[in-house]
This record gives sequence, C-alpha cells and structure tokens, in this order.
Amino acid sequence: MKLIIQIPCYNEAETLEIALNALPKQINGVDEIEYLVINDGSSDDTEKVALEWGVNYIVHFKRNLGLAKGFLAGIDLALRHGADIIVNTDADNQYCGTDIEKLVRPILDREADIVIGERPIDEIEEFSWIKKKLQRFGSYVVRVASRTDIPDAPSGFRAYSRKAAMRVNVHNEYTYTLETIVQAGRNKMAITSVPVHTNPELRKSRLMNSVFGYVKKSMLTILRAVLMYKPLQVFTLLGSLAIMAGVAIGVRFLFFFFQGNGNGHIQSLILATMMIIIGSQTFVTGLQADIISANRKLLEDVQYRVKKLEMGLLDPDGRPVTETGGSGDQMCPEEYE
Repeated sequence: MKLIIQIPCYNEAETLEIALNALPKQINGVDEIEYLVINDGSSDDTEKVALEWGVNYIVHFKRNLGLAKGFLAGIDLALRHGADIIVNTDADNQYCGTDIEKLVRPILDREADIVIGERPIDEIEEFSWIKKKLQRFGSYVVRVASRTDIPDAPSGFRAYSRKAAMRVNVHNEYTYTLETIVQAGRNKMAITSVPVHTNPELRKSRLMNSVFGYVKKSMLTILRAVLMYKPLQVFTLLGSLAIMAGVAIGVRFLFFFFQGNGNGHIQSLILATMMIIIGSQTFVTGLQADIISANRKLLEDVQYRVKKLEMGLLDPDGRPVTETGGSGDQMCPEEYE
C-alpha cells in the first residue's frame, strides 16, 4: 500500500519546510510514504527548499496556474507513480501532519474512497466572525447540492483512494474543494469526514482576499457543478416557476375579461404568454442539458477506463488485472509540465 502526500505551493519557501517536517514517516497499514510538491509558478525558493528537504516528486509550472490546476497535476503524477492513496495538504502548515493517519484510516479499512478533514471552525482564532459564518453557510449549501453530510466543505485537507482519484474532474480554476464534493456526492461515491486539528496561522489565506469575492466565486462554483450533474432538475424548477407565474397572470386576466374589463388588461395577457413561453423554452433547454450531461458521464467512464489501462489495472482486452501498491522504487525529484 503506497501513500503519496501532495502539497500545492505558490511562494511558500518560508513555510514549506515546517509543513514537510510535520508529515508522517510511517503509518500502520501503509507500506510506503512518498512526498510530492506542486510548484505553481513560484518566484521564490520554494522548489529549492523542496529539493533540499528530499521530496520524491516535483510538479513544476512555469507560471501560476491556480490551485485547481495544481491539484489535478499532482493527482495525475501521483497516480502514474503507483499511489494507492493520495493525501492533499497545505504548505502553510495549517493542518496537523499527524492527522494524516486519521484521514487515510477509512480508506485503509475500505469504509470510504474520499475523506475530508473537518476543522474546528468555531475554535480557530484567526478566522473572523464573518468568515466562520461563511464557512458554515458554504458547507451547508454544498451539503444540499451534493447530498452529502460533509461539515467542512472548503477544507483542503483530504485523502483519495486510487479509484476516487482517477474519477476526479475539476472544471473551474478557482479551487477544487467544493466542486469535487458535489461531483462525488452526485456520482454516489463513498465520502466521509473525520475531525482534524489546525496549527496557528503562519500567513494570511490567499483564497479569501475579500468576503464578496469569496462568496461570489464559491456560489458560482457550486452552481456550475450542480448544473453539470443535475441540469434537468435545475432547469425544470426554473421553467416551472416561470410557467406558474404566467398561469397566475393569465388567471388574473381572465378574471377581468369575464367581468367585461379585458381590454384594459391586455398587458397581463401578453406577459402571461411570454412567461409561459419562457418557461417552456427553459424546460426544453433542461432536456438538452440533460442529454449533454449524460454524454459527459459516458466520457468520464471512458476516461476512467483509459486511466486504468495506462496504469496497468486492465489488460488490452479490458479485463481487470491484479492491483499492486506501486513500484516501490525511490525516485529522484522530477519536473512535470
């Protein structure tokens, strides 16, 4: 059983070594632990610190591509090097490295494929009152959208089994945290959470520059994910609201019409007709989006099987082969672009 711990980095030379030193060197049930750093276009000595510390792999971007792109690149490299479990943590040492054993335990025990670290939000002194409330509200919205019970959706401290990692797809450039939970919930993957601890803040968050910007990006990310996985439900709801509004306005017009005052309420008739047409068109759009969503799911299944072929989990005829825990070879840090 091979575990690869990945750390996305952007100008983290001052904190990276602290985070690396806190990572576990051995875990019961895990035969091999390796470390991967994603250098997301850093302009400082982040990569030098990683090399001197002795990480096994380095993903190198020539310019900053964002957290989501870095996360996906790290997942891809970890899978190609035989990871059975992939843990993602932060370079600012926000999360306690000793809690990684708690993260991977449900996967080792075959109870889950994705495990999210639940931070004690209300106890984090560095979080303002408004940030705590936004974290709680955002997690509630994600729970509703994903139909899961994850209490801390924005947490970046998480573990993926190889099966779950091969199915990860992130389409926004902001962050992977919210979209992947919605994706997992809608695809009925086994996802759970465990309580974890946090360390004192070493630097300010780079994702939440402003309250308004954070809320806007988070809501757009959730909405887009829901539209991708359940478009028919969303468009049917919107279309039904428009049709009901049109019918209500039409009933109002008929009331005046049968009283002999119809000529003075022609505007209501026009508006009612427009609302019913808009609602019908919205429903048709939902049907088209649902067909596109079904095709996307087929493509995801094809992508999953291609990844299994690339990693030797299927033979050329598509039959499963015995899974292994990876090569076990200690590899030098490598560049990946």
